[in-house]
This record gives sequence, structure tokens and C-alpha cells, in this order.
Amino acid sequence: MRIAIAADHAAVSLKATIADWLRQAGHEVLDLGTHDDASVDYPDYGYAIAEALADGRAERGIALCGSGIGIAIAANRHPLCRCALVAEPLSARLARTHNDANAIAMGARLIGETMAIACVEAFLFTEFEGGRHQHRVDKLAKEFTA
Repeated sequence: MRIAIAADHAAVSLKATIADWLRQAGHEVLDLGTHDDASVDYPDYGYAIAEALADGRAERGIALCGSGIGIAIAANRHPLCRCALVAEPLSARLARTHNDANAIAMGARLIGETMAIACVEAFLFTEFEGGRHQHRVDKLAKEFTA
């Protein structure tokens, strides 16, 4: 599977760990940066994940920042990105089965490496259930109208 990964400065170390694990597991990794701990803006990296998913350069995305919150918000600004903030494998599995999430976000300051890898593994190996969930997921790609 082709997986895009991006992080701000707070999560660059976790990004490297996850990218190495992905490669060892046989996945192709599209590393969208950042590559050092110099301060950068997380929205740029959230947008990069969303664009890689939308234009087909990646099948799934992993977005990382200090808390995971900001980069998830940024990624979800694109209507074709369904990025779920996860902190343990159950939330990663539910993001796939119920929401057909194509990206996950995690907070490097809140999650350890072992738990982050467990979340990635659950995210990658869980299929979308479809069925009763499909029409809800379809609504996510539509423009919001009140």
C-alpha cells in the first residue's frame, strides 16, 4: 500500500519511527516532511496529506503533530479527506469500519511509539464495513448546507 506520512516539528521523530515500520512491513512511504525539528506550521502538512490522498499519490495517510488535533483539522478541510484523531487501536479500527477514514492523526506528545504503531497497524488492516455506514460517509464529501 502507498501511504503518505507528514508531521510538524513536534512529531518528526515519531514520523521517522512509523515510516521505518511501514517500510519494513512492505509499504511504499510518501514522506511529505518535515524532516527536522525547526518550527513549521502544522496546517501545511495536514493539507499535504489531504492533497496526496485526493490526487491519488497515496491510498492512506498518517498525519502527526504535537497533539494530533491541529493537523487533523487541517487535513479535514479537504472534502475528500476523512482524517480521524486516534489514540489507541480501537479508535483506529472504528475510524475504518464505520467512517472509512483514509487518514489518521496522532499526537506525538500524547502517544508512545508502541501505541502509535499499534494504531497504524489497526488502521491499515481494517476494512470499511460499508452497508449502513456508506450513506453517512457519502455525506462527508458533500458541501455543508444548513
